[in-house]
Amino acid sequence: MFETIKYQIKDDVLWITLNRPEIHNAFNDLMIKELHEALARGREASPRVLVLTGEGKSFSAGADLNWMKRMKNFSFEENYQDSLELGYLLYEIYTFPSPTIALVNGHAFGGGVGLIAATDFAISVKRAKFGLTEVTLGLVPAVISPYLLKRMGERNLKELCLTGKRVTAEEALKYGLLNEVVEDNELFQRGEELISELKKSSPHAQRVCKELVRNIQELSLKDAIPYTSEVIARIRVSKEGQEGMNAFFEKRRPRWQK
Repeated sequence: MFETIKYQIKDDVLWITLNRPEIHNAFNDLMIKELHEALARGREASPRVLVLTGEGKSFSAGADLNWMKRMKNFSFEENYQDSLELGYLLYEIYTFPSPTIALVNGHAFGGGVGLIAATDFAISVKRAKFGLTEVTLGLVPAVISPYLLKRMGERNLKELCLTGKRVTAEEALKYGLLNEVVEDNELFQRGEELISELKKSSPHAQRVCKELVRNIQELSLKDAIPYTSEVIARIRVSKEGQEGMNAFFEKRRPRWQK
């Protein structure tokens, strides 16, 4: 179905795996195109959780060197259009309706770090290294920067993107890029545990929560009053809102918990 990624839905969980292990899952225009397609299919399938991970020893080394060689000779307009595709891909991950998890199975650099920052949860193996090394090449992490800023904050982002230094998983945890760091053999077990935790909650409420967090960032405290009041009013009368409250008072599990 795909050349550069794997796509699988199992137990209502969508697994997307970067699948170029021979070059550390570096991405090019084809992988970006296939990720767009996979996410579009995922939205139609409406899974409970989306998991993004990598095949082999690395999560993603960032841009493919051969792709970078081609881009070096692109015109401004070609570079602009090429970058837009990555920008929209990150936005699709960030706005994916279901909860998203990055299971970071190894090193991540440049754009690979951007993929992690666009997800809701990021769990990494302890041996992984991370870096925004663009400045060492005379470049900048421009397209991924909005998601890095949201994830890490200005101070931490400046420290990593201005120095271009590589950091350990434990350091990336302190910088705010990661939620957890685990031993190599615990990564997918911890992923399954988090998936189980997420499946206990209302799918509709989770989708509304994600939209709520995105929207309130753009509002003043005063403007947030009518918006947030409407959100809670609508969800209280929604099908899942009613089911959740009834289940609570009747001391039973809600129907979405199979």
